Amino acid sequence: MSLFAFVQTGCLIAFALLLLLAAWQDWRTMHIADGISLGVAALFVIWTAAGLVSGAFSLLDLALALACAAGMFGVGALAFAAGAIGGGDVKLAAAAALFAGRALILDFITVTAVVGGLLGLAILAGAPIGPAAPAGGGTVRARLRSSLPYGPAIAAGGLWVAAALAVA
Repeated sequence: MSLFAFVQTGCLIAFALLLLLAAWQDWRTMHIADGISLGVAALFVIWTAAGLVSGAFSLLDLALALACAAGMFGVGALAFAAGAIGGGDVKLAAAAALFAGRALILDFITVTAVVGGLLGLAILAGAPIGPAAPAGGGTVRARLRSSLPYGPAIAAGGLWVAAALAVA
């Protein structure tokens, strides 16, 4: 294994650990610290630099990864404006989309949506998810809005991406 491949592997491991931290933090507090998303973005810079130097990553790949992240941020900002997800979720999803890039963005979105949907169904079924799950009162929308931590779903999508990149 070359030094650059070793650096990229280390970045993927750190990316996975930051995703797990974000999931845990969001599950417990319904908040994702900005530092986690910034850490993911910084790891992407290091991962990309190692890939560019080794020839495993091209400038076109970089441009497309940035475009995917910008698109994810734009869609997330619209969802945030509509009150559907939190700002930390938007930033984490955009940062994780950097690693997904063009090749894995649909996988990332699909896994995130499926896990998020399962979390929503669990909340509707009365599972005590999140820091202050409501005691069964309120509308469906109010229950989902008050206690659906989406960080674990984003982390699941990001972990899928990290695993796919590790075996590539």
